[in-house]
Amino acid sequence: MTCALFLALTMTLTTPTKGQVFDYKDGSDALQGYISAPTTNGKKPAILIIHQWSGLTDYEKMRADMMADLGYVGFAVDIYGRDTRPTKQSENGQYAGKYKGNRALYRQRIQAALDAIKKREDVDSSKIAVIGYCFGGTGALEAARMGADVKGVVSFHGSLDTPTPEDAKSIKGKVMVCNGADDPSVPPKQQEDFAKEMRDANIDWQLINYGGAVHAFTQPGAGNDNSRGAAYNEKADKRSWEHMVDFFREIFSK
Repeated sequence: MTCALFLALTMTLTTPTKGQVFDYKDGSDALQGYISAPTTNGKKPAILIIHQWSGLTDYEKMRADMMADLGYVGFAVDIYGRDTRPTKQSENGQYAGKYKGNRALYRQRIQAALDAIKKREDVDSSKIAVIGYCFGGTGALEAARMGADVKGVVSFHGSLDTPTPEDAKSIKGKVMVCNGADDPSVPPKQQEDFAKEMRDANIDWQLINYGGAVHAFTQPGAGNDNSRGAAYNEKADKRSWEHMVDFFREIFSK
């Protein structure tokens, strides 16, 4: 995808246009995601998109539409539950904290999404990747650490910490982290610990730092004031997307 096409998509797909609501479950808990798929025939790779701390929004649905434009089945998943849509920041922190504080529950929700997408007739279940933004970036790494059968994961400005670094030995796919070089939420020590975790487990990994970018650099709604610690950065947004696209070409090439 060219940068010009990327800009056109991000400017025009401000609301989801291609996909549809997708209901699924984690046990008895009702979840409601969003799936956007190409109209071409045959089985295709699928990309799970884990939302930021504000829950499933039009932003993740837009990204699912962009995945469909790339030829993938984009699945914006629902971690919090069908009837749980935070409306203010205090609720965002409450719900995100529930899952970040209970990684087993977080992983259970991710597995439910993986199980659901693999049942679709248009999905090649051997070619699945997981990406996520902020809270969802943490989730993408949890998908890897839990040993999910995926080709790779991509974290966008997500936390890199884990209470169980030894779980990295369970990682089956490749790992990419797209990080704001000046993100106060991911200090150098956390990056160093993550690098050690990956090296100790002999994982195929990469961590890309984008100069001048802070937390939430892919989020237009984050404003442009870096001093707040979270701000949109157009260059980092475009570059990280291109890096992800190249990563997908690599992991789905076989």
